[in-house]
Amino acid sequence: QVQLAESGGGLVQPGGSLRLSCAASGSIYRANDMGWYRQAPGKQRDLVATIAPTGRTKYADTVKDRFTITRNNFKNTIDLQMDGLKPEDTAVYYCKAVIVTAWGSPDSEFWGQGTQVTVSS
Repeated sequence: QVQLAESGGGLVQPGGSLRLSCAASGSIYRANDMGWYRQAPGKQRDLVATIAPTGRTKYADTVKDRFTITRNNFKNTIDLQMDGLKPEDTAVYYCKAVIVTAWGSPDSEFWGQGTQVTVSS
């Protein structure tokens, strides 16, 4: 199986910064797209940013120019640098990875447990 370990959430004032990290481990033959999603209370889980093994990135319009996603293909890790945080960024942030666990196996989605990010003065 595959495990995703997230870290880096917390409480920050508006305008501040946080860095989230996610490490995938376990039965990984190939890690495809990895990314971050977030879910605020009473709302659906939405895409924040994704990154392909090639480094191609995709961002939600609400975080463009403030958040940066990076990836280490050797370690199967991704980071999300969040700058200029706003109260509306408050949510539980989830790491997601699309993993091929063995040669010939199909893509499988794995999720982390989530890490709380709270932006408040």
